[in-house]
Amino acid sequence: MAAKGPGDGRTVVASNRRARYDFDLLDTYEAGIVLQGSEVKSLRTAKVQLADSYAYVSDGEAWLKGVHIAPYSHSSGFGGHDPERERKLLLRRAQIEAIRHRVETERLTLVPLSLYFRDGRAKVEIALARGRKRHDKRHAIAERDARRDVDRALAGSRVRR
Repeated sequence: MAAKGPGDGRTVVASNRRARYDFDLLDTYEAGIVLQGSEVKSLRTAKVQLADSYAYVSDGEAWLKGVHIAPYSHSSGFGGHDPERERKLLLRRAQIEAIRHRVETERLTLVPLSLYFRDGRAKVEIALARGRKRHDKRHAIAERDARRDVDRALAGSRVRR
């Protein structure tokens, strides 16, 4: 089912762990998302995949593409939705303009990191990101492993005292 976030009224439904591996994340934003009723019900049962999804800005609006929200099991025909449809993101106009400007000038990508409920409303965390090359990924893995080793050593020294 969905996991409870760190004490901020946030229930995480799906996360895009691959994005943290493939990209250097620069800035993150929290955006609302325009959903149909059956999509919200599917989200509450965590029937969503963020893999291979991305966001973009077009005509002063932000859009989320490639997110798969499975059809709700108890809706058929009339109440259903298209699982792969583009969904509008709700951001302030100044945020949209800032994102558009940075994407165009710095050649960045807008990737969704997680989808969650905050106080009953569906939110998506998106990030401006720069793609990593293969050697950058290896370097990031080496840094992460070194950090884990240090944490383990510190945790071990705390236990022995």
